[in-house]
Amino acid sequence: LFLFFSLREKLKSIAQATYTHSRNLAYFVFTYKGLMALQSRLQGKKIPFHSFFAACIGGWLVFGENNPINSQIIMYLLSRILFGLSRLAVEKGYVPQPKQDPFPLVAALVWGTVLWLFEYHRQTLQPSLQSSMTYLYDDSDVWHDISDFLIYNKRTESK
Repeated sequence: LFLFFSLREKLKSIAQATYTHSRNLAYFVFTYKGLMALQSRLQGKKIPFHSFFAACIGGWLVFGENNPINSQIIMYLLSRILFGLSRLAVEKGYVPQPKQDPFPLVAALVWGTVLWLFEYHRQTLQPSLQSSMTYLYDDSDVWHDISDFLIYNKRTESK
């Protein structure tokens, strides 16, 4: 990134992203806690569905806009949810306890799937992932000198 933007632009971008991220989290917590308190008061007790419902409403209101910050937060949460649900399935006995660590298989399937999508259905991937993978897997096909490896391997053609 240092090759494309000034330090001032980078710092401004980081500060803006940090502000947006923290503001959205604060709005979400306020909405979630408020809805939890309201539901508990209306029903006289707290039940498990309250958490799901309050979070759905908060997620819709606060994180429902598809922008880079919200997208990153949702992708972060989705990966952790999938791991959590997998562990819960084992804990509840819906899935037998694996005899060996399933992580190597998960890693293989994740990488196999993402590279298959990149090669054959690129448009389905998030733009920043497409860009990174294009740099790593397409642009790296052409090398000029060691600076391609150390600095950046996408050159503009000079006339």
